[in-house]
Amino acid sequence: MERPATTLEPSTTDPLWWRSAVIYQVYVRSFADGSGDGTGDLAGVRARLPYLKRLGVDALWFNPWYPSPLADGGYDVADYRAIHPQFGTLAEAEALIGEALELGIRTIIDIVPNHISDQHPWFQAALAAAPGSAERARFWFHPGKGPHGDEMPTHWVSNFQGETWTRTANPDGTPGEWYLHLFTPEQPDLNWNHPDVRREHEDILRFWFDRGVAGVRIDSAALLIKDADLPELGEKPEHPTEDRDELHDVYRSWRAVADSYPGTRILVGEVWVPDIVRFTNYLRPDEMHTAFNFDFLARPWGAASFRTSIDQTLGAHAPVGAPSTWVLSNHDVTRPVTRYGREDTAFAFLKKRFGVQTDPELGLHRARAAALLVAALPGSLYVYQGDELGLPEVEDLPLDLIQDPMHFRSGGIDPGRDGCRVPLPWSGDRPPFGFSPDGVDTWLPQPPSWRDLTVEAEEADPASTLNLYRDAIRLRRDLVAESGEAFDWIAGPSPEVLAFRRGDAFVCVVNTGDTPVALPAHERVLLSSAPLENGRVPGDSAAWLRTVP
Repeated sequence: MERPATTLEPSTTDPLWWRSAVIYQVYVRSFADGSGDGTGDLAGVRARLPYLKRLGVDALWFNPWYPSPLADGGYDVADYRAIHPQFGTLAEAEALIGEALELGIRTIIDIVPNHISDQHPWFQAALAAAPGSAERARFWFHPGKGPHGDEMPTHWVSNFQGETWTRTANPDGTPGEWYLHLFTPEQPDLNWNHPDVRREHEDILRFWFDRGVAGVRIDSAALLIKDADLPELGEKPEHPTEDRDELHDVYRSWRAVADSYPGTRILVGEVWVPDIVRFTNYLRPDEMHTAFNFDFLARPWGAASFRTSIDQTLGAHAPVGAPSTWVLSNHDVTRPVTRYGREDTAFAFLKKRFGVQTDPELGLHRARAAALLVAALPGSLYVYQGDELGLPEVEDLPLDLIQDPMHFRSGGIDPGRDGCRVPLPWSGDRPPFGFSPDGVDTWLPQPPSWRDLTVEAEEADPASTLNLYRDAIRLRRDLVAESGEAFDWIAGPSPEVLAFRRGDAFVCVVNTGDTPVALPAHERVLLSSAPLENGRVPGDSAAWLRTVP
C-alpha cells in the first residue's frame, strides 16, 4: 500500500524511546475546551501543548477521539477514520500530531478491537441482513436456546455487570437472533475468527501510522477471541472469552504492521490477566512492546505489598526482555488522592460504592510519595491527566449528570467512573476554572474547592504537586541516562520502608509507615514528596537521594 506523501514520520533518533518514556493520558472531553461549548476538544489540547512540554512528557495517549454515540465514553466507535465532531476534525488531529512532534512529544491513540458501536455501518448492515448472512458473520449472532429461542445462548456476565446477549427483532417484528456484547448492548462484539475483522483492523493501524501516530493502546486486549462452542464458564479449563491462546496470532500480525514503518511504532496492551506469566506472554519480541501493569495499580498502600508487586513485575518481564510499565490511575480508576486516603487502599471495580470515607490529606501525602516511587522504577511511566495536580475523585456528582454505564447497569449502586473524568481546572477561583470560557457549564461540573488545585495556582507554589511532578520527570531523564534499567533493593530501616538503588549514585526511599526514618548515607537530597524532619523521611512520604558512587 502506497503511503500518502503527507505522512508525518515520528523522530527515529531513539528507536528505544518507549522503554523509559513518560506517557501522559489525555481524556479529550476533560482536558481543555477550545471551542467554548463546555466539552474538551483537540483545539484545547493544541493550545495546551506548551504546558505538556513543560511538564516534560515524551508522548500523549489519547482515549478514543472517534465519532461515537458516547454510550461508553467513546469506547463505542462508529468510525475509526474520523474524529468526533465535538472534538474537531481529522485535519485538526493531523495538525496536533505534527505540532506535538515538533515539541518532541509523540502521539499514541486508542484502538478498541473487541467491539464497535451499534451505530457502525457494519452492525447496521448486520441488523438489516438475514440470519446466516455474510454481514452477521462479522459478529456473534446466534439463535437462542429453548423451544422458541427465548433463552440467551450463554449466561456469561458482562464486564459492566448484567447480561451479555441482546435479542434482535425480525423485519416482521417477531423476536430474532441474539447478539453478544461483553460490555453494553450498544457495543456489539466483533468475531475475530472472520478475515474481514482482522483485515479491517490492520488497515486502521496503517491509516493512523500514515498520519504520524507513534503507537496504539489496545483496549480490552485479552478479550477478542471467544470459544465458538459457547460453553458456560467452567465447562472447559480455558476461559470462553478471556486470554485465549489464539489471540497471540492477532498481535503478531499487528506487530508486523507496526514494524513495517520507520522508527518505532509501539503496541501497548490493556491486558487484565492475573497470571503474570500469561500476562508477559503478550510481550514476547514479536507481539506487543508493553502492557499496562495493573497489578501495581490495584495494590494496597504498604511496603510489603508494593515490593511484592515490583519483584513479580520485574521478574516476569525479564525473560521476554520487555520493560515494565508503572501507572497509578487512569480514566477508569479512582484517583490516588482519594483511594490512598481510605481504610481499604486497594483498587477493584466491584468495590466502588457511594459513601466510602476518605482522608484527603493522608491520601495526598501518599499519592505524592507513590508518584516518586513509580517515577524512580525502571520502565515506562504513565500519568493520567490531573494526577499531576493532585486532584481527588469527585464523589458528589449530581445523579442526573452521571453518564457512565457502569453506574446504570449496577442499578445505581456503583457510582461509576465519571468522578475521575471531571474537566481539569486551569485558572481562576471559580468553575469553569479556565477549562471553558466564564459562564459556560462544563459537561461534568467541577467542585468549587478546586480553586487551590488549578494549574495557575500550583505553578505559583514551589511545593505544589504540579511542581513535584515536573521536578521528578526532569530528574528522571538524568536517572535513565545514567542508570539505564539497573535496579537493586537495599536494606531499609524498618519493614515499612522501601529502598532501592538505581546504578551507582541514585537511591529512592519510600516510608509507608507513620514514624519518620533516617536516610541512608548520601551526598544530597534531590527531591522529596514532603519536607524532611531533621534529616528524616516522614511517614507516607518519599525521597530521592544522590549518593556517593
